[in-house]
Amino acid sequence: MQDEFTDESARRANTAPGATVGAARYRGAASPSSSRMFAAYLADIEQLLDDQHREAALREALDLPRIAVALADPQLRSAPEQVKRWCEEWVRPPGAERDAQGLEYERLTHTLIERLAQASDAEPVPMRALRRLQLRRHTRSIPRGFRASRSVDLPARDSEMFDLCTALIEAARRWYARSACHDADVQANLARLAVLR
Repeated sequence: MQDEFTDESARRANTAPGATVGAARYRGAASPSSSRMFAAYLADIEQLLDDQHREAALREALDLPRIAVALADPQLRSAPEQVKRWCEEWVRPPGAERDAQGLEYERLTHTLIERLAQASDAEPVPMRALRRLQLRRHTRSIPRGFRASRSVDLPARDSEMFDLCTALIEAARRWYARSACHDADVQANLARLAVLR
């Protein structure tokens, strides 16, 4: 796994004949990368869920949209309206509107946007969340075996926390696999975070 996007591959992506800036940004010559930092951050949230520390897991998970938006911005900025758009785009899996779970994802997205609005701070660059992500760069191995299942007898509040966490984790994985791993800004920001002390 890597947390880098070379300058040469970025240059090739931006100078490909006939390529537009937007196309180069998402279909650059660089092969997709994976981020140990990002994967470890998600695994830590899953571990908290496994250990039944749902409130702590939710605090970490609620930072995922802000982290994703900041990573996609050259100045690591995260505006509330961009976070809302990210949730609307990534929380619902493709095709969910055609099944019974579409309404459930709609409810989860609405709940997430409300919680994020309540928790939002005036900080345009989410430094605390990015710092916690950055600390994951030293993770040697990522725990395996998380199963997104919960007991049926969870109280309603715990059940909602679990659902919100798993929806955000799945959304972050979709975002990374379908967009971020090909995005020059995201890869450059991950590389910057990996070398910053």
